[in-house]
Amino acid sequence: MIYHDSEHRLWVLSGPSSSYVLHLDEADRPRVMHWGPRLTPEQAASLLLRLPRPGFRPVEDPLEGSFDLVATGGLCYGHAGLQVRFADGTRDLELVFTGQRRTDRELVLEYADRHYPLALECHYRLYDDVIERHLVLRNEGEPVTVARADSATWVLPRLNGYRLSSVRGQWAAETRLHRAELPYGETVLTSRRGVTSHQANPWAMIDDGTAGEEHGAVYSCALAWSGSWRLTAQRLPTERVTLSAGFGHDPVTWELGPGEELVTPVCAGLYTEGGFGAASRAWHDHQLRHVLPHAGEVRPVLYNSWEATGFDVSLDGQIRLAESAARIGVELFVVDDGWFGARTHDAAGLGDWYPNPHRFPDGLGPLIDRVHELGMRFGLWVEPEMVNPDSDLYRAHPDWVIHRPHRARTEHRNQLVLDLSRPEVGDWLFRTLDELLAKNAIDFLKWDMNRPFTEAGPDDRLWLGHVRTLYDVLDRLRAAHPHVRIESCSSGGGRVDLGILRRTDQVWTSDNTDALDRLDIQHGFSQLYPARVMGAWVTDSPNPYTGREIPLDFRFHVAMAGVLAIGGALTEWSRADVNRAAELVADYKRIRPLVQHGRQYRLLPPDGELSAVQYLAADGGEAAVLVHRRARRFGHADPGIPLRALDPDARYRDTATGEVHHGAVLLTHGLFPALAPGDYASALVHLVRD
Repeated sequence: MIYHDSEHRLWVLSGPSSSYVLHLDEADRPRVMHWGPRLTPEQAASLLLRLPRPGFRPVEDPLEGSFDLVATGGLCYGHAGLQVRFADGTRDLELVFTGQRRTDRELVLEYADRHYPLALECHYRLYDDVIERHLVLRNEGEPVTVARADSATWVLPRLNGYRLSSVRGQWAAETRLHRAELPYGETVLTSRRGVTSHQANPWAMIDDGTAGEEHGAVYSCALAWSGSWRLTAQRLPTERVTLSAGFGHDPVTWELGPGEELVTPVCAGLYTEGGFGAASRAWHDHQLRHVLPHAGEVRPVLYNSWEATGFDVSLDGQIRLAESAARIGVELFVVDDGWFGARTHDAAGLGDWYPNPHRFPDGLGPLIDRVHELGMRFGLWVEPEMVNPDSDLYRAHPDWVIHRPHRARTEHRNQLVLDLSRPEVGDWLFRTLDELLAKNAIDFLKWDMNRPFTEAGPDDRLWLGHVRTLYDVLDRLRAAHPHVRIESCSSGGGRVDLGILRRTDQVWTSDNTDALDRLDIQHGFSQLYPARVMGAWVTDSPNPYTGREIPLDFRFHVAMAGVLAIGGALTEWSRADVNRAAELVADYKRIRPLVQHGRQYRLLPPDGELSAVQYLAADGGEAAVLVHRRARRFGHADPGIPLRALDPDARYRDTATGEVHHGAVLLTHGLFPALAPGDYASALVHLVRD
């Protein structure tokens, strides 16, 4: 609900549990009066009576850091989310409020520069307690250069301390949680790579330093953008703190010609009580209800051929793998790299999206037919934003790649990036994939993007246009082929964000399939993103990347925490392992609705001997608990693991053993899973309320 007090120029945006209160001051600046627990309009209006008179500060604006639209000009010396340069060199903005548009769920505040022909709209949209925001800049005259246009600036209330939560990483080590005191000044999280990146992810959470997994207030925001981005957490000497997030990075600018407009991506903000767990569950719920295109579906158990075959792809070999996969209960069979063009190694073929005539002389039809006969859906790996210099596409269109005159073309991974900001490239991309899907009964695409931009220069149309074209092609393909589901991949988890999730059905979390490493990666991933989108593979032991040997059950139980998949060389597994894998796949299918659509509770983080995660049905009548022991030290007995959010008066039956537990005992004394005595022990416990 959005309430407007016209007399006091006050707006109150309220969800079920929180309110965001804006007041337009005498200089037409939108001051944030409150972001926190829910207030009535009367309570919100009373805040105006409590405004302290700002003291005189001879060299600064005492109200700096309290506005949710911050433009360069005046005494603004901190981070300005809106920065422009007019044709005559003027950089200061003087915005005047010109009006509003409002419904119960949407608010648009309209501004214009006092002199120059630039109009601005600030958009707010309520989804329960999540507020989505973006800007629209419209040039009504001479050219304007936009140096920065953050989608939103979020103003936090005064807290006793400030701790910043985010994720850090690199290839094969994505989304590792990092929490630290927010220092004074500006802390910048960013990607300059043209893609979301493995190194950081465009979200942040702030608490007062005392919040835990299930207690404390948390303020958070997330940017829905799959290109370069920047998120600035600012702590001023006055103890005011803001979070400001938007697309692009320095020194990229955007030229806004006469009559043109710039619409920024969405940045969503959320206030929650109940610790980091409650914040994560609220973000998960928001994505399942308002972001994902087919959120109500259950994602199938997937098999991917890459780690079994690499580039050694053949019709007979893929059919043998498919038959093995079907025997253990796989529901979606995906052929990875090596099926197309001259792609017998990684230096050729990208861009030529037709079946390799030597490997598939009759096309993909015989393989697809056999996979469907086995009762599975068929999926295919593509990397359509890339091209190898050794390809028919590059030989025909060498100018289609991102490059700069007089600069060498960096052939990272033996490939170059197609410039999707060029209309002819975007048109080719859609036509090519549309034809591939139309001619073949393909159910699933694994859409990869394996390298960042280089030699892009400051051409702003490229940085923004590439992502916009990507989104457009995905949207058009989904409309033309509504049965096809898509996984976002970028050398693992290099493109995971709310923007790509609006157009895809799941993501590839990391190329690192080592189950022990995955515990940390998945823990950080779950801070913002739901298990419903988190692809998790069981691969061979020793692990092909780390060389670590881990038991089959442990590998499966780690992968069951998301969208279960298998990626090992199944035709080489022992009969015992194949039989056990079939049992574990069946176990996962029984708890899959809980994992993919239930509420997640992180019981124990993965930094100790034991880690555990719980999934609970919406009605509380069913729960699944995954427990992992890294190592057992000093022969100590495993402690009980207290569960969360159960009915204390109910009884819960273990579906495997028949043992019945009192809810109150599980909540206080905990669950004691039957773990094997050694290292890398794990268990799945499925509880049903009697």
